[in-house]
Amino acid sequence: MKEHKLTVPRTARFYTLGTPSAATRRLWVVCHGYGQLARFFLRHFGVLDDGETVIVAPEALSRFYLDGFSGRAGATWMTKEDRLAEIQDQENYLNLLLQDMLEQLPQDVQVTVLGFSQGGATVSRWLASGNVPVHRLILWAAAFPEDIDFATGKEAFANLPVAMVYGTQDEFITPESLSRKQELMRQLSISPQIYTFEGGHTLHIETLQLVNQQL
Repeated sequence: MKEHKLTVPRTARFYTLGTPSAATRRLWVVCHGYGQLARFFLRHFGVLDDGETVIVAPEALSRFYLDGFSGRAGATWMTKEDRLAEIQDQENYLNLLLQDMLEQLPQDVQVTVLGFSQGGATVSRWLASGNVPVHRLILWAAAFPEDIDFATGKEAFANLPVAMVYGTQDEFITPESLSRKQELMRQLSISPQIYTFEGGHTLHIETLQLVNQQL
């Protein structure tokens, strides 16, 4: 048996808050976590919709039923199956989306990329490719991926302000996993600003506003 690959067109879905215009000063690209949908995830960012900010939420390409064979659906960025092809598909997708958004915005727009949970690993791999014009990175309740190419990654993250945010009751973040994430970042010469809040595996509006002001 021989495996084959065929590149096919895909329809990718994304949602936006704010209207691109000459008055736009800030663009946020926000990537949801495992099992979420972009339209619901984007609602958390309404506080940033100030007339000068556009927020775009891409939705992962693979969807599935969250419980059984019907009902609510969610999306995932990747699984372990054919993962390298999925990582490349993610990169191509996010590059096309960012290019499309930037063509509608002033050249000096500030780009912030936020990844929540699984979306954090996704955006980290994307930025590590070195081809993303980003000004700030926010990793929220996210696992920093261990498979980043350190040769390109070190250059891609150089001088990039990075925030690492998590809830003190997040059941997915243990002292061991947190230490491992910080060690991986040190190897890439990343010194993140750390923000915590009282809560679990979720976004927190007040902390989001604080990070936006300080990062």
